[in-house]
Amino acid sequence: MDLHEVTSVLRPRARDELVGLDDHDGLLAGGTSLMSDPNPSLRRLVDLTALDWPALVVDDRGLEIAATCTIERLITAEYPAHWQAAPLFEQSAHTLLASYKIWHTATVGGNICLGLPAGAMISMCSALDAELRVWHPDGTDSTHSTAEIVTGNAQTSLATGDVLRSIRFPEAALTQRTALRKASYAHLGRSGAVVIARRTPTGVVVSVTAATRRPYVIEVASTGPDVVARQVLSAIPPDGFHTDAHGTAPWRVSVTEYLVGDAVAEVMS
Repeated sequence: MDLHEVTSVLRPRARDELVGLDDHDGLLAGGTSLMSDPNPSLRRLVDLTALDWPALVVDDRGLEIAATCTIERLITAEYPAHWQAAPLFEQSAHTLLASYKIWHTATVGGNICLGLPAGAMISMCSALDAELRVWHPDGTDSTHSTAEIVTGNAQTSLATGDVLRSIRFPEAALTQRTALRKASYAHLGRSGAVVIARRTPTGVVVSVTAATRRPYVIEVASTGPDVVARQVLSAIPPDGFHTDAHGTAPWRVSVTEYLVGDAVAEVMS
């Protein structure tokens, strides 16, 4: 998509060059979404890739992912053998309605900042207790859960001038077993419901996305699939499920219950 109203491009090399950002600025990394719509209000593009953040940092605390890291880089990297959750990266990418060509360009942070219910990286981050670090215009940082950033359908808590810097997965979550389940109207269609279960020492953590307006993360002490499924549904308000072209709310409630039970059964087997 040609962005005819854009008159300049900023390529900041340091954080202190990210000044004066306003609603007429488009934060650019992969640009797969930004350049798919006319966006007539934009006057400037801010190319965050010029900041040259390390895409992936593995340390004794877990994994830090730069917001500008591409999905392809995330899913093709090698990780410690004891990280049982690492296969979830590629599994989540496959729930995204996109080809491998998009993976080559689209970024982890961009997918999160769109705030779409079917955001594949939102599902992954919700399930793995991700800590999202945000740069604010006044020079301060803050850290949030995925659910604190993605607050609704295409809605986030990010204010004008805020920049998502990184996503950190704690070591504990990465070493735990996970299972992902997806449902959609069409085999290759946009996800209508995505459920990820993660086994913990005290029970199971379940994330529900795509079926709901925002991500829900529910921790249940029980490990019985049917019990967990009932508790997950009771923790999500009825108006939390939404209806669109990719699924009705009643259908999403039904498939979510089934997917939760199936995913929990796998991680407990």
